[in-house]
Amino acid sequence: MTMIPLRPDALELYDTTLRDGARQTGISLTVHDRIRMLGQIDSLGVGFIEGGSPGATPLDKEFFAQAAHVPLRSASLVAFGPIRRPGAAAADDPQVAALREAGTRFVTVAAPAHDLHVSQVLRTSLDENLMMLSQTVRHLVAEGRRVIVDAEHYFDGFVRNPAYALEVVRTAAEAGARTVVLCDTNGGMLPDWIGDAISGAASLGVDLGVQCHNDSGCAVANSLAALGAGAVHVQGAVNGYGERAGSTDLTTLIPDLQLKYGWPVVTSEQLSGLTHAARAIGEITAQPVAPRQPYVGESAFAHRGGLRAAAVKVNNDLYQHVDPRSVGNDMRMLISDMAGRANIQVKGAQLGLDLADRATAGEVAEAVREREARGYAYEAADASFELLVKRMRGELAARPFTVVGWWVLTEQQGDDPDAEAPTEAVVRLLADGSYRVCAGEGSGPVNALDQALRRALGGVYPQVRSYELVDYRVRLLGAVRGTDATVRARIDTACGGLTWTTVGVGENVIEASWEALVEAFLYGLVKGYGSTAPHAL
Repeated sequence: MTMIPLRPDALELYDTTLRDGARQTGISLTVHDRIRMLGQIDSLGVGFIEGGSPGATPLDKEFFAQAAHVPLRSASLVAFGPIRRPGAAAADDPQVAALREAGTRFVTVAAPAHDLHVSQVLRTSLDENLMMLSQTVRHLVAEGRRVIVDAEHYFDGFVRNPAYALEVVRTAAEAGARTVVLCDTNGGMLPDWIGDAISGAASLGVDLGVQCHNDSGCAVANSLAALGAGAVHVQGAVNGYGERAGSTDLTTLIPDLQLKYGWPVVTSEQLSGLTHAARAIGEITAQPVAPRQPYVGESAFAHRGGLRAAAVKVNNDLYQHVDPRSVGNDMRMLISDMAGRANIQVKGAQLGLDLADRATAGEVAEAVREREARGYAYEAADASFELLVKRMRGELAARPFTVVGWWVLTEQQGDDPDAEAPTEAVVRLLADGSYRVCAGEGSGPVNALDQALRRALGGVYPQVRSYELVDYRVRLLGAVRGTDATVRARIDTACGGLTWTTVGVGENVIEASWEALVEAFLYGLVKGYGSTAPHAL
């Protein structure tokens, strides 16, 4: 195996989630959001966290004021800003002043290394750009700051005018920059193109870093190639956040370096918290971790198909490139119409179900195939799968409640689409030997049924009041039939830090949603969620 020719202890990890990552479409962070994320990013073991541009917005300025009181275990906070404006003195430039006043030991300044950006965007001369860079770095160094320079558009600039791109790096080095970061700002580079551009700057007397965007789908690969060519500093964002196609994903890069190259870039404890941190940050940003995201995605270690399940059952390493527990993730065995007996047995073991008997496992596999042919999907509905197994084994004979009947009515007066359409539902059921009839009103049929079911069960099982429906998804199956198509509904329910997923199928949205809703409450009661003990079966 070819190793990257760099001492592991020389590598610096620099996180840009709070600034560059926050520029991603759909992300809008408050100061409170950023402070919450700061601790999660610090837990990854990175050396630097770029907090934002204190001279750009009042929000960024307030963040640095609050972040000064947040103790960081691994990282140093970094303020980011531009070099001085053309025709101004660095000491008098308000953006440079904001960097001084941010209170951080480290600051990063951005300067274009592409001649066309200098002339067409900054609208100044190439020599003036070099002078702006030099004076800004010298001023901040004199003020006691350790300065990192982002040489923006370096790789495109190196292709067009290599002499000028290298002169930007040389100027930063001579002015006292501790690190010059070569930026693939447009994200269009490929790994084979990285080496020459970095090697050309390797003799200029300054540590080199790299910042890659993912527009060509190669951000992580380009970062690895840059390290191989001599870079000792790499920038990226949690979950690959960033404008356009995003940036280098640190949740992929860190385990690549740690588990593939064997570099102790973070501690084993920090590495094992990777999945938790990635998903926690995904919740704060409202940009959840993609299921297929390497290492930390929900499906990163998911297996589907009988042959693979049989192999994994014998030896996990046969179909997994690393131990998922090393990054805080876990193996998932998907239950689908492709499931064989081995899938069922492995999945049963994960859920604490004894399916070691080959005949029983085969019967469950056949039931799954038959039900999925009707529209059910158990891949992401473990709760419904567990209830299916318990029903087949006769373990729900004394179920906590039985639905007798239900109806729902939505009244729409007139043809105004904005007019209120009150919805009422009535649920009749048997719960712990008593017959109960309860009504509920809501903002729609599913909400009304949810309210009615809670009232009907709440008098007997008060713990259901703590069950929270956190997600609801509907999919039309066999769309060629239009409004007559089968519908599948999936509901996520949470209680006490636990979340479970149930699925329902019907001839319409309400029927499918009702089944998923009943399954959700039934599962919670069977498992004893929200109470001290499960329902006696």
